[in-house]
Amino acid sequence: MALNLLKLCVGVSAVEELQAWIDYRLDEKRRSGVEAIQAHTTRMIPNRMDELLDGGSLYWVIKGNVQARQHLADIRPFVDANGIKRCDLVLEPKLILTQWQPRRAFQGWRYLKAEDAPGDLGAGENGVNALPPELRVELSNLGLL
Repeated sequence: MALNLLKLCVGVSAVEELQAWIDYRLDEKRRSGVEAIQAHTTRMIPNRMDELLDGGSLYWVIKGNVQARQHLADIRPFVDANGIKRCDLVLEPKLILTQWQPRRAFQGWRYLKAEDAPGDLGAGENGVNALPPELRVELSNLGLL
């Protein structure tokens, strides 16, 4: 059974904003001639890489709720210019909407077992993600979601 990661998406108020940021960064990389992959750099290197790469995803907590996930394509440890060990979590650039699942704030990332992960939303499925992004953000800010 696949193991997943859970991470706060700081500074983003809606899934659409995150997808727009991903698209913008990939376009920027293509224009500059750099390999167009989406990678999230983190200081901690997961010890359970094999389990994560066996179909795992990175679940994004946006405004206090898990709202989307991205498939983990690779994990690339490296040492930065200051000699600090880090790793790039290479992600599929397409967000998959999930059922909303409340989460308290935390630092870094956490492992998320498959049985604890929220389910994916199908195309056209009703629920919170069917609401317009501005309404979702407003309801979330009011503590109603």
